[in-house]
Amino acid sequence: MDKINNKLSSQRLAGVLLHISSLPQGDLGADAYRFVDFLHEIGASVWQTLPLNAPHADGSPYQCLSAHAGNPAFISTSLLLEQGLLTEQDIEDTQALEKDQATRALIEKVFTRHLSAPDDLTQTGLKRSFDDFCVQHAHWLDDFALFLVLREQFHSASWNLWPDAYKYRETLTLQHVRQEFAHQVAIIKFTQYIFFQQWHALKHYANSKQVYLFGDIPIFVAFDSADVWAQPALFKLDETMNATVIAGVPPDYFSDIGQRWGNPHYNWQAMQQDGFSWWLARISTQHELFDMVRIDHFRGLQAAWEIPAQDETAINGSWVLAPGDELLAAITTRIPDISLVAEDLGIITPEVDALRKKYDLPGMKILQFAFDGSPDNPYLPQNIEPNSVVYTGTHDNDTTMGWYSTLDDHQRYHLHDYLNHHEPNMPYALSELALSSSANLAIIPLQDLLELDASHRMNIPGTALGNWQWRFDWWQLKSEMQDKIAGLIDKYGRNPNH
Repeated sequence: MDKINNKLSSQRLAGVLLHISSLPQGDLGADAYRFVDFLHEIGASVWQTLPLNAPHADGSPYQCLSAHAGNPAFISTSLLLEQGLLTEQDIEDTQALEKDQATRALIEKVFTRHLSAPDDLTQTGLKRSFDDFCVQHAHWLDDFALFLVLREQFHSASWNLWPDAYKYRETLTLQHVRQEFAHQVAIIKFTQYIFFQQWHALKHYANSKQVYLFGDIPIFVAFDSADVWAQPALFKLDETMNATVIAGVPPDYFSDIGQRWGNPHYNWQAMQQDGFSWWLARISTQHELFDMVRIDHFRGLQAAWEIPAQDETAINGSWVLAPGDELLAAITTRIPDISLVAEDLGIITPEVDALRKKYDLPGMKILQFAFDGSPDNPYLPQNIEPNSVVYTGTHDNDTTMGWYSTLDDHQRYHLHDYLNHHEPNMPYALSELALSSSANLAIIPLQDLLELDASHRMNIPGTALGNWQWRFDWWQLKSEMQDKIAGLIDKYGRNPNH
């Protein structure tokens, strides 16, 4: 299947937003393939997920241990069983363990059984495939595996709190760790191999069903990550390896103290000196995994809010220019068929908009933001340009049912007036508005297709607890709903197979 180009192709397409963790089993097994079948049946061509990377303890896919490594929690042990790499007895032996512990134990069993064989048996297809993977991904995999081993040895303490020999990556010390923990390092690499194999199999299946996979890349990386530990010169750190400035956004309508995210800022000068090799490697990994990729907080490629690291709020930050033009030029030169989408929500300056348009990147339009009564509101359907991705809401918004229930009289009046209906069928009416818009791509969160209320939202920005946990169940996907949404996708010319 041909790649979608930066214009999202000339076709009108529809898609659904659902993270892997929100599948009933939360992994890349049978539910993921069934969901592809569901998308195909209703005529949806795009499955959008959140970042796939391995998160910290809070589960946020936007604060991860690596910009490359996949989340081991998404690995399906059922698929390993189907492949003959595990037995039913293996599965039974781990039933008393938590799911993550069981997955880890079972992957180690696969590795020990199939890759720790005598020399005359080591040149199996699995062995050769794993070795090839390790070579192809060595530029990040070696450091990531070492990082996880050390992180476990130091009880999950942030790397800047490790003893100096480890924090500053003393060569002899790291060599010793590689030797002493060679088995653990190999298991971590093998876990990533399994993740990538399972993801590529799912992607191949989705593409065979004319479904594109749409990923997400946070503009910043977590401080406590393999990326910052391995290449500290690429980030604004002091001589003790602490961040000098951190990322966030300034005070605005939503917060009078701004948002202090805590991510380290890039040392753009150092990145430019080697032709943005770190960024090109990062984008290449995402390009391998997805047909399309959204750049979260795209405005940070033009200028980013830098907050003194010692400050407790984002008030005293300042805008610092970034070489987004040069970076995007390098990306499009190295990966000419890359399909990027710019998350351009919030207060967007003319300079940010000019950068997006220079590279012909689609922007995002959120219908929940549209009904303030202003005819110039950029999220109103008549103001949406074709080179856009329109949503009812995103993973950071309330569900449309939750949003609708909390509208004030002013917003409710303008929504009803726009729909020409004072008792609209919500959230169906907003989904239809998205699908009928001129945007080339319309994405509906699954919660809105299922007509779910605020108790089913995925994330509440600015809160640390209770997020990223929502899952649906198959009984919620009723045939009547599927027929209704399939009818809308057809009606508004978004099913390329009809």
